[in-house]
Amino acid sequence: MNIKATISARPWILAIIVFALLAVWMSTGILFSEPDFKDEASQVQSASSTGGPVSVQVETLVAEPIVRMVRVNGRTAPAREIMIAAETEGRVEAINARRGERLRQGQAILTLDMRDRMARVKQAEASVREHQTAYQGQTTLQADGYVSETQIAETLAKLENSRAELLRARLDLENRVIRAPFDGVLQERDVEIGDFVRSGDQVAAFVDNLTLIATGTLAEQEVANISVGDKATARLVTGQEVIGSIRYISQVAELETRTFTIEMEIDNTDGRLPAGVTAEMLLEGGEALAYPMSPAMLTLNADGVIGVMVVDPSQHARFVPVTIEKSTSDGVWVSGLGETATVITVGQGFVRPGQAVEISTAKEMSETALAAESLR
Repeated sequence: MNIKATISARPWILAIIVFALLAVWMSTGILFSEPDFKDEASQVQSASSTGGPVSVQVETLVAEPIVRMVRVNGRTAPAREIMIAAETEGRVEAINARRGERLRQGQAILTLDMRDRMARVKQAEASVREHQTAYQGQTTLQADGYVSETQIAETLAKLENSRAELLRARLDLENRVIRAPFDGVLQERDVEIGDFVRSGDQVAAFVDNLTLIATGTLAEQEVANISVGDKATARLVTGQEVIGSIRYISQVAELETRTFTIEMEIDNTDGRLPAGVTAEMLLEGGEALAYPMSPAMLTLNADGVIGVMVVDPSQHARFVPVTIEKSTSDGVWVSGLGETATVITVGQGFVRPGQAVEISTAKEMSETALAAESLR
């Protein structure tokens, strides 16, 4: 039989042959076999599922005394912030300071027009001189009996009244210049040249940002460990880090939150720190016995409590809740494990509390994984 002629006449025969060869190749897998890789964690998980002891690595840790760090979230604010009001009436004659300008105490912010203030001062001065002269003359004549006590008392009353009028006139003249009440920054100005203001009208907002206050709330569990005057560090959302001191801790907790208001004072003489931004305060909260460890050694139980898996004397795994006392670039410091603890460092994610464990070194676990691979 001519096979070539037959295939040419019936091409579907070639398709059937190719399909049959492909089916044989897929069923036997003789051309390629995909390697089966299993790491140490897979070996641990396999042992756990069989119910036998699970091979884990451990490290015996010894607690060390550390200074606990308490974190408090808050925000910065100027030490003082006031609204300046006019103490006399008049039309704004001059603007002496720009918004955002740093002023010393007593520097002029704006000036009102003179009006008749100087005339009232001179009138009051003349009235004082008049009644002063009359009082002195009557006092001289009193010795000769020409002036009664009543007349002297009346003249003295007029003299004191004229002195009070002079004082009011001079204060009114002085108050036409509105000045900075303390060293700080002119935050806002509400008037312009030509505006008429009355006594009591608000004309400017002035802040003391030479000193900043970081304010936050302190948990009731921590208030006993923090005192007024303690040094503290603040990390601003801008990336700046500054050192200050605690200036105030409230004596009564908030009823709803059971927290205490705390204030940290920060020097800002150079004005480089912004006010009104988020800040994290780091406070020293006393000493504690803690262990340094990698965050990878931490785990969560079914209730979401953070802790670590340890091996007890009977070679069983046990979950122990811990408290993170402070964080560093090298890891975390946790407390709650006593003075010493045998902590599972490899395999803690695949053991259950109460399950039997077998302590192995890193080399032994690697050899076990290789042996299991070779049996395949």
